[in-house]
Amino acid sequence: MIAFLASAAANPPPSQGAQQAIGYPTLFLLVVLGSLVPVVPTGALVSGAAVVAFHQTEPVALAVVFGVASLAAFLGDVALYWLGLRGVRSRGGSRVLHRLQDRVDDRTLARSQRQLDQHGAAVLVLSRLIPAGRLPVMVACLLAEMPLRRFVRGDVVACLAWAASYQLIGIVGGSLFPEPWQGVALAVGLTFAIAAGPALVRRLRRPPQEAPGAGHP
Repeated sequence: MIAFLASAAANPPPSQGAQQAIGYPTLFLLVVLGSLVPVVPTGALVSGAAVVAFHQTEPVALAVVFGVASLAAFLGDVALYWLGLRGVRSRGGSRVLHRLQDRVDDRTLARSQRQLDQHGAAVLVLSRLIPAGRLPVMVACLLAEMPLRRFVRGDVVACLAWAASYQLIGIVGGSLFPEPWQGVALAVGLTFAIAAGPALVRRLRRPPQEAPGAGHP
């Protein structure tokens, strides 16, 4: 999808309608997939799509990107949570929950559980805006057996805020350069840098390990 956005930005098709007919459904499907399987860089997709939309002549293009991205993220979140909650309440356990837990370290999960106890469903909004924050909070909600209806209410706001934030990155990138592909490159680079930030901070804060045999005569 990122390669498609860069290609579309560098070589726009004769008809913007043709580009939209391909790009919007692709964006929708990949954001849904990224919500279900957290390996797709959905933030970068939304930012790149926003750059392309920013350089289009149709004024509703940005609004459509925002609507498609937020709806796709919401449907993916709800589907994943429904699968996990269904497994939690079954006798055989939840494979979805176990797979999600395997992707979250114990310290982050404990912090997410404390935040959930203090702030309730409102923590879903913050979890969507913090890189790598969505899964720990979702696992905490599943372990607490938060009802699906309550999760939905919090996740609606979270997905709208998430789509708006990454679209803003795309708008900034699109406004800084005359060529759309340059804005796409900047927006994608920024989203990857933001995503890598928490991991880099954790690595810098990690105490250095002693060399084998250190401290022994």
